Amino acid sequence: MTALIDIDQLRTFIAIAETGSFTKAAEIVHKTQSAVSMQMKRLEERLDRAIFTRDGRASKLTDDGERLLDYARRIVKLNIETLAAFSDAELTGHARLGVPDDYADRYLPEIMARFSRAYPGVELTVICEPSVDLIERIAASELDLAIITTTDGGPATETFRRERLLWVTSHRHSTHQEAPVPLALGRPSCAWRRHAMATLEKIERPYRILYTSSNAGAVAAAVLAGLAVSVLPESGLRPGMRVLNPGDGFPDLPDCRIGLLRNPHESSALADALAEHIISSLDNLSEAAQAAE
Repeated sequence: MTALIDIDQLRTFIAIAETGSFTKAAEIVHKTQSAVSMQMKRLEERLDRAIFTRDGRASKLTDDGERLLDYARRIVKLNIETLAAFSDAELTGHARLGVPDDYADRYLPEIMARFSRAYPGVELTVICEPSVDLIERIAASELDLAIITTTDGGPATETFRRERLLWVTSHRHSTHQEAPVPLALGRPSCAWRRHAMATLEKIERPYRILYTSSNAGAVAAAVLAGLAVSVLPESGLRPGMRVLNPGDGFPDLPDCRIGLLRNPHESSALADALAEHIISSLDNLSEAAQAAE
């Protein structure tokens, strides 16, 4: 009989693929780096294929590794759903989730609906704040989980989604043609703000910060009113907004990486269940979007 692939090895493999680092993946899966390396050695031996290649300090996937990643995600997701379907234990208690309001409108309905159906006895508290504040709350054990924008040099997260970061303006106005370009952006600590300013400075395009707010609704209001240009993830687009491109004089921006940050001080079955529902819920949103195309 053909030996089966170890699901724990696949979860570690996914963590490495998402973070690009054995060290960061070890933090996410709560293993030593040597244990992670041994798991990947055994996985490659099982497949009889190399799945990683070194690129400086980063670990990148080979072509076979890229093929495996899709299978690994589906296998792990199905395993989680199977265990949940046959679990007799009813989780109860209180879970605390942090999410920036940039993502709340798009993601929370699906996450909350699925989680509440599965665990009706759990009280879920949701705090909407910028990623930098949520990271501090996690460090202070004020949250169990947080959905954050992942940045280089930040804490190790389980990156589960990538979106395009887009320049946006109002459909009804020509604000993007003004000089200097008026901008509505997040606080100085916001990674998207830094990307926007650096991109315009690189092409020597004059700009001025007209509005600053950590509230996505306030930034969107400034855009829709024709007062400013801003940057938003693809999921943050609203009716009445127009996406700007290099032809409009706005170069492409880096992708936006969305990750799950866990409380390293407190691990519980309830937090694990919430994390699994977050990832599976967003997978469902991706599948629905693809089916609609």
